[in-house]
Amino acid sequence: MNKSLESAAFTVPARHNPRLQALIEQINADEEVRQMWRCANINAVERLGMSDHGEVHIRIVANAALRLLRLLKETGHPAGVVTQHHLTPEDAELVVVLAAALHDLGIITHYDHHPEHSLPLAFIKARELLAGLYPVREQTIVISETLHAIATHHGSGRCLTLEAGVLRLADALDMTAGRTRPVTASSNGAAASGELVVDEVQIKKGDGRPVRVEIRIGHPAGLHQMEDSLRRKLQGSPLFGLVEIITRIDDQEHAMPMYEMEVA
Repeated sequence: MNKSLESAAFTVPARHNPRLQALIEQINADEEVRQMWRCANINAVERLGMSDHGEVHIRIVANAALRLLRLLKETGHPAGVVTQHHLTPEDAELVVVLAAALHDLGIITHYDHHPEHSLPLAFIKARELLAGLYPVREQTIVISETLHAIATHHGSGRCLTLEAGVLRLADALDMTAGRTRPVTASSNGAAASGELVVDEVQIKKGDGRPVRVEIRIGHPAGLHQMEDSLRRKLQGSPLFGLVEIITRIDDQEHAMPMYEMEVA
């Protein structure tokens, strides 16, 4: 991996959110959490042969999550900390960025069951990173909502908040070429059956729905597997019905079909 990318500062567009900017500064000053990202990546990439789960992944997920949250807010879909805890939309931004920063810490233990491994580590680091930013009540709420988002970001567990749904989808959208597992090419240079090469992912304001995610791919191999994976990320989440997934293949648009799954 490009070492300059690994050592780049953790950044998101903080806009006019002073607490979010302060959180970003705390993260960049925290050598322990940044080293934990690197340790997690060694387990994921070097020992398990998986896709990147290190510093670059963390920045991509944080920025995608913040983009999703802001688009949903602009179209009248408030975050859980706003509706249930009477905090502000700016506080919701800290939840999704903090959750993105800490969601994969558990991979330093093992990738298997890593959300569960992440929770105790995330609790400790969240308290440290939020030190001085909130009174006790508000800090406790932000940490609690952050832990919920981390607990439900992987697998099929139900997301109970908009923030959790945003993290789950953002995590899944880190899929462009070079970001996922290596693709085996066929003799004619096309992707092998069942595998996918993603050229670009864009998160935009939607027309019929609040959010439009455009995924540009050069070959349809693996399209159905990708659609199934994203559909499962949206189902059981407050984002279901709010996000339209569009795949572009050779400038032809393909809208991902959505349907409800039975919930036990």
